[in-house]
Amino acid sequence: MDLTGRTALVTGANRGIGRALTEALAARPLARVLAGVRDPDRFDPLVPPPGGAAEVRAVALDLSTRASIDAGAADLAGVDLLVNNAGQFVGGLLEEQDTEAVYSMLQVNLVAVMHLTQRLLPGMIARRRGLVVNNTSIVGYAHMPAVTTYAASKAGVVAFSEALRRELRETGVEVMHVVTPGVKTNMLEETDEQYGRYADTSSWDRIEPREWAEKIVGAIESGDHILGPGGKTALAKLASRGPAAVLDAAAARMFSRQPR
Repeated sequence: MDLTGRTALVTGANRGIGRALTEALAARPLARVLAGVRDPDRFDPLVPPPGGAAEVRAVALDLSTRASIDAGAADLAGVDLLVNNAGQFVGGLLEEQDTEAVYSMLQVNLVAVMHLTQRLLPGMIARRRGLVVNNTSIVGYAHMPAVTTYAASKAGVVAFSEALRRELRETGVEVMHVVTPGVKTNMLEETDEQYGRYADTSSWDRIEPREWAEKIVGAIESGDHILGPGGKTALAKLASRGPAAVLDAAAARMFSRQPR
């Protein structure tokens, strides 16, 4: 996608990958980069470098309910690039997971992705241009224990992305999903705390948010429809396409129902 003069929206733009993506896009010659956050007053202002975006602006976008998504989307006309980045994590044994937290996670990770895309898609189709980028996870492919509900949410995003990509053929609108590895964010710390009680996470790839954001923007500019995780994590994605026994053996090695 040629980003020149386009309008991009990044959800979950206040920190982590979302903030890094907003900064990376701000360095490109877009017309506008909209930083979707729950509270715009708490967004640290971002000044684009010379030759970068003409405007970077925080916009109110609460993904927690149907009504709040509709309210936020009403003020988002003209978005050419939608990056559904916002997410939550819940891990641990299924019977120990907080049910309210699971519902909240499914709302943000999956339902909001579909809902916000549905609201912004008609404008893209009318203009015959646009790109939807959805942030998934390696566990959306390699379904491991102690992340049952999180894996389900991300597998749903993979399915949604690929089904929608095929549905939009010949409309001028494309869909890409990114298979996120371990990125050094607050969410990875939560993952280490919750998932790490039952599995060894010491060998995971861990990259900086800025590095991953640059890879995502590069894939956007290249017109890719899937951005793989790279590194050792790529082996898990590959294994997910093979016999289930491969991932079964890996899970048996790393996971125990007894807390570490």
